[in-house]
Amino acid sequence: MIIDCAHYVDGRRQGEGPVPLEQAADLCRQGGFVWLGLFEPDAVELAQVRETFDLHELAVEDAQTFHMRPKLETYDQGVRLVILRTARYDDDAEEVDFGEISVFLAPTFVITVRQGVASELHGARLRLEQRPELLAAGTSAALWAILDQVVDGYAPVVAGLEHDIDEIEATVFSGSATPTERIYSLRREATDFYRAVHPLLAVVATAERATGQDVLQPYLRDVQDHLTLINEEVAAQRDLLGTILEANLSVISVEQTRVSVRQNATMERLTVLATVFLPLTFITGFFGQNFSWLVDRMTGPVPFLVWGIGGLLIPLVLLLWWLRRDTRQDEQRAKTEPTPVRPVDRSAEAASSRR
Repeated sequence: MIIDCAHYVDGRRQGEGPVPLEQAADLCRQGGFVWLGLFEPDAVELAQVRETFDLHELAVEDAQTFHMRPKLETYDQGVRLVILRTARYDDDAEEVDFGEISVFLAPTFVITVRQGVASELHGARLRLEQRPELLAAGTSAALWAILDQVVDGYAPVVAGLEHDIDEIEATVFSGSATPTERIYSLRREATDFYRAVHPLLAVVATAERATGQDVLQPYLRDVQDHLTLINEEVAAQRDLLGTILEANLSVISVEQTRVSVRQNATMERLTVLATVFLPLTFITGFFGQNFSWLVDRMTGPVPFLVWGIGGLLIPLVLLLWWLRRDTRQDEQRAKTEPTPVRPVDRSAEAASSRR
């Protein structure tokens, strides 16, 4: 869809409304340049634009493809294709939305093809129209306005990611575990953002060298400075998220260790109880068979205490004696075993003697 098509001569827009596409190519031959803006055009519209402005088929094919990295390509007749990645931070979803802008740049025309919601350029056009001294520099001024708009849009994304990182960092380093999926998703967004920012440094540097207008050099260097700062911040955020991910895994490991310790303590108590009641269960089961010899002798309280209670106490005493004997044997074995001697590092002694 064609958003706007304007003809600029000597830093001024000619006419109020958009210029029809059929007249745009003729106006390019009359001096100045034409700025054509398209938003998510279909194949038919791009084919019409290609025929009107004689664009290379590979350049048009690149404009239809969503790229992961910015780039700058030069085609026939001095037409340059600049691919830019745009970004916008969504506060509600707490994620980064990416878009793309393809800029066809020639001495007589500028064609921008926008993909995605995070690729607004209306503000860049209006701001440049208010600076006729820059607009008079030609199509390079339009490229500067687009680059400046894209780079300025990176700052809120950096701030949004920084806020999310601070929240996650405070949670993890307070000793609480954060969902690993959230950290991994945020690190992936930071990596995608880095892929959009870092290659753009080379694109801006190339555009600065190719610009023959001295009036635009300070503005392009300003864009380069802002982009360098954002690139450093994004790289630091990506590294910090990697550290936070490792720390979060350590916190999860500590929590799992605590759970294992509690489970082991519980199993130890259950094992002690089972060990105590095992011989008692055997004795009660044995005497519970009601042998006639045993039944005939259970005729009063004294036989009951001797055969019944005594039959339960004797296994407990024997079990206690056996456990204490094993404990004493382990202590004696630990005392008699020789202490391992660490081998002497002869290389370190030789190095110290040489010094």
